[in-house]
Amino acid sequence: MIAQILSLAGPILDKFVEDKDAKAQIKAQLQSQLVALDAAQAQANIEQSKHSSIFVAGARPAIMWICALGLMTNFFLMPLAEWAVAIWAPGTPLPALDTGELMTLTLSLLGLGGMRSFEKTKGVARESMK
Repeated sequence: MIAQILSLAGPILDKFVEDKDAKAQIKAQLQSQLVALDAAQAQANIEQSKHSSIFVAGARPAIMWICALGLMTNFFLMPLAEWAVAIWAPGTPLPALDTGELMTLTLSLLGLGGMRSFEKTKGVARESMK
């Protein structure tokens, strides 16, 4: 994401700043501020996960379970329901689940799961909810 922002800022800097050293300095400052924002967000995430309330620390697990239930519905229950409807109630329409948004959310969570696995290998992950 930082590279995308910097690529967008490049043409603007080219238009308004003529000195190459000044451009490089501005790009470096912008990049360091974006990295600092990412670090601050990561720290906020860590503090949120340490919270004793399940309503604060449990938000990500709740979303994970919603994704798991959505995937189970779409790839397990709906095919069974379609089969049952075809046998006992032909022509009855079944609702469709929007898998595009579900997959986007699921893949984002899997990325977070990968980060959690990395934390566990480094020995900095929490082992239990308190």
